Amino acid sequence: MADNDDIPFNKNFPLKPGAVEEVRPGVRRILCDNPSPFTFTGSLTYIVGQGKVAIIDPGPADEAHAKAVLDAVKGETVTHIVVTHTHVDHSPGTARLKAATGAPVYAEGPHRASRPRFESEKHSPESGADRDFRPDIVVAHGDVIEGDGWRLEAVATPGHTANHMAFAWPERKFNFVGDHVMGWSTSIVAPPDGSMVDYMASLDRLAGRAEDLYFSGHGPEIPEGPRFVQFLIRHRRAREASILHRLAKGEADIPTMVRAIYIGIDPRLMNAAGYSVLAHLEDLVARGVVATSGDPVIGGTYRLVAS
Repeated sequence: MADNDDIPFNKNFPLKPGAVEEVRPGVRRILCDNPSPFTFTGSLTYIVGQGKVAIIDPGPADEAHAKAVLDAVKGETVTHIVVTHTHVDHSPGTARLKAATGAPVYAEGPHRASRPRFESEKHSPESGADRDFRPDIVVAHGDVIEGDGWRLEAVATPGHTANHMAFAWPERKFNFVGDHVMGWSTSIVAPPDGSMVDYMASLDRLAGRAEDLYFSGHGPEIPEGPRFVQFLIRHRRAREASILHRLAKGEADIPTMVRAIYIGIDPRLMNAAGYSVLAHLEDLVARGVVATSGDPVIGGTYRLVAS
């Protein structure tokens, strides 16, 4: 998104779709050819280990990508398929890989919202949810998935989705962070599927861990991951301050706030920006700082609570 000059983004990512890159010993990645304003150059699938391997995030239901992943592990045994979250650019490819390999699927659970949907709400067009996904093995925070020469610890990171899970390799100080942290852009937090309160708590959780090299669902790896997370935390706090600054001038609806805050934004991202503003407003309403008539929804009008 625009207006992120405070975050040291890296948009240099020349990896071509279908190519297999060993980014570190024991970690390979393959790019799916699904570029967009939301996916950057495309979704990444990771292969962990050698010989007996795990696949992290099979990607969308894309036959060419599935073939590239299966070709990359030819002669090896896929023992685990691991999914960070249930968005259509990450999990639908699971069925094809499972059918080809027989490997069990590990994830936090099926797609769900972060909170009950209000009566006036429709499904968020930004959610991109994969509502058909079901894991074979449900993974909780702190669970360990072990294979031949590798070990992944589940790190609950709700916020982008309610079921988002990162997978840390503590001995290597690596963390596969899905879409919770990305090196090229901020993550979309779109209620009711996403939650800003959860997202911020998950950033704090990652910042307190020792892993310092992050592998994301899109874009380049992130060195000094916990330091980068501090930039994201500061950025979100500044975004909240911008919302409060606009409301100090009088009540406003979300499109008005987006125009005031996201200067120069790609028009294709306006809707997503609105949902990120809504995520902040939900938190502010819950804290009693901001008020609205009825439930805090995308079409609402918001005002500061007199102190």
